[in-house]
Amino acid sequence: MATTLIETVRIRNGVAPLWYLHLRRMATSCRALGVPIPTELAVPAGGADRVHRILVSRRGVVVGERPVGSAAPVRLVTSKVGHRPYPHKVVDREQFDRALAEARAAGADDGVMLTPGRQVTETSIWGIFWWEDGVLCAPALELGVLPGVARARLAELVGEVAERRPVIEEMQGRSLFVANSVRGVVPVASLDGQEVPAHPETATLAAQFWP
Repeated sequence: MATTLIETVRIRNGVAPLWYLHLRRMATSCRALGVPIPTELAVPAGGADRVHRILVSRRGVVVGERPVGSAAPVRLVTSKVGHRPYPHKVVDREQFDRALAEARAAGADDGVMLTPGRQVTETSIWGIFWWEDGVLCAPALELGVLPGVARARLAELVGEVAERRPVIEEMQGRSLFVANSVRGVVPVASLDGQEVPAHPETATLAAQFWP
């Protein structure tokens, strides 16, 4: 199967505020996977708030659109689906589809996927972040976590996102949130049925997220 990359770009108030970060990631992945870098992509703009979906492969570029979806606080559960490294955003997302279906069958919104050593990686559609003594942290990219556009945007806001390798048991009681380039920063309501404490800086980052 030919490699196909995907970028899901938020159109907000008629513009794509994180377009430059999507282009940067796309170019990096194209070079790594031998996919020609598109040279004539039109900057998406105008119209209602929505998601602009771009598929890039050796065959060319295919564009589509879809609704944004909810930004309500999410309920997470630990997924039984093991995480395989996903360093590039490609359309082969079978592991994430299974994790999402499993979580929803359990009455949650998404599942936290783990390495074989039970280290936290990401969910099916979100990057995971938390606070440690006022420092913004996220799973180490070396675990095979997708280098998300939202993560790059948060690094712009705070200066640096500290990389950690926690096991899932260490996440209980922490102030967690999730983020992606479509819905921005969203609080986590619960993890495995336990309420997640709020952190005042999460709301600050949510307000600052969109340039």
